[in-house]
Amino acid sequence: MCYNSFINKKLLKEECDKMEINKLLDELYSYSLHGIKLGLENIQKICDSLGNPEKNYKIIHITGTNGKGSTATIIETALLKNGFTVGKYTSPHIIKFNERIRANGKDISDEDIVEIYQVVREKIKELKITPTFFEVTTAMMFLYFAKQKVDYVVLEVGMGGRFDATNIVNSDIAIITNVSIDHTEYLGKTIYEIGREKAGIIKDSSYVIVGDSNEEFLKAIEEKTKEYTDVLKKYKDVEYNLDFKKFVTNIKINNIEFNLSLFGDYQVKNFLCAYEALKRLGLSDEIIQKSVKEVVWQCRFEIYKKEPLTILEGAHNIDGMKNLCQIIKEGYSKEKTVFIVSILKDKKVEDMLKICQEVSSNIILTSLKENSRGLSGNEIYEFSNKSEIYSIENNMVEAYEKAKKMDKEIIVVCGSFYTCEKFKKEVL
Repeated sequence: MCYNSFINKKLLKEECDKMEINKLLDELYSYSLHGIKLGLENIQKICDSLGNPEKNYKIIHITGTNGKGSTATIIETALLKNGFTVGKYTSPHIIKFNERIRANGKDISDEDIVEIYQVVREKIKELKITPTFFEVTTAMMFLYFAKQKVDYVVLEVGMGGRFDATNIVNSDIAIITNVSIDHTEYLGKTIYEIGREKAGIIKDSSYVIVGDSNEEFLKAIEEKTKEYTDVLKKYKDVEYNLDFKKFVTNIKINNIEFNLSLFGDYQVKNFLCAYEALKRLGLSDEIIQKSVKEVVWQCRFEIYKKEPLTILEGAHNIDGMKNLCQIIKEGYSKEKTVFIVSILKDKKVEDMLKICQEVSSNIILTSLKENSRGLSGNEIYEFSNKSEIYSIENNMVEAYEKAKKMDKEIIVVCGSFYTCEKFKKEVL
C-alpha cells in the first residue's frame, strides 16, 4: 500500500504548524501510562492497517539481557560502510526520543516524527485500541523505515522476545546475545524460562546466532531449533586485549585483527555475534575492520571527558555491573576510582552495590527520584552495608563536583541508563 495514500499533505502541514514537537512527544509518552503489556495483538492490528510496512526490508532481529545495542550498532555501522541503506531501532534513548529510530546513520528528524506519528495515531483511533508507548513507537519505526526504503533493519527487542512488539517480523537473522536474570516479573525466574522467551524471536526463515553457552539457555534454544551457531564455540580461539591508552578492544580471529572502538571484555562476545551475522551477509573482513574502528554507542564505557577521565556506563543489572567492574579492576586500583551510582528500585540494588564495592573505595550515591522507578541516594544507601566508602549527594552536578575534588584517576557514572541520561543533561 502506498505510504502517501495515508496523508493529506495540506492538512498535515497545518497540523505540523500548530503542533510543537515537545507537545507531540508529551502525548506519545502518555501511552506509557498504559504500562508494559507484552503481546502482539495491538501491534499486528496497527501494522496490518498500515499495509504491513515491516515486510518491506530484510530484518536482523536481536535480543539478549545485555549487549543488544552494541551488537546492533556494530552491524549497522558495517552495513552502512558496505553501501547498504540501513535502519536501526533501539531503546531506551539517552537524551532524545529521536535516538531510538535511525536511518542511514542519522536520528529521525522532529518533522518526520510528527508526520509518522499523525499517521499511526489516526490508525489507532480507527481501530479503537489502547496500545502502549512501545507499541506505538514500534509501529512508527516500521512505517518510517518503509518510507526511507532501507535495505536492512537492525531491530533490537524491547523486552524478552516472544511477546515483544518487534516480534511480528520474519527475520533473516536472529541473534540472542546472552541470557541472565532480569525482568523476572515478565520473563520468568530462571535462565531456562527467560531463554524460552528470548528464543521466541526465532522464525523458520531465521539464521540463528547465539553468544552464550549456558546449558539451560541452550536447552531453551534447542527446543526452538537445532540449527544455530554458537559463536563462543565457533570462534573459541579468538584472542583479545584491552588498550587502556586508546580505549579500544583489539580482537584477533584467524590472525586478522579488528580494533573495536567499543571498550571492554564483554564487547568481544557482542563483536563475535555481529561478525557472524556480517559474514553471513557476505561482508569482507576488510570492510568489517574499517567499520569497527568507527562504531559509536552512547553510555557503553563512553568517555565523556579525558580530564578528569570520566566514563559513562549504563550497567543497569547484575551482569552489566559485573562487566563494567571487570574492566575497572583490570585498569585501576580501588583507591583511585570514584563511582557515581544510582539504581532503579526494581533492580537488585544490594547485589549491584556489592559489586561496586569490589573495585571502588569511593562510591557517591545520587538520586533518580524524578523517575517513577527511581530511588534517592538516601534510599539506595539503605541497601548498602553502610561502609564509610559511601557518601550521598542527590544533586547530580554536586555529585560530579565532589567526585572531581577527590582527585582520583577515573570517575565512573553508572547504575542505569537514566543515570547517564541525567548526567548528560545536567552536567556541562
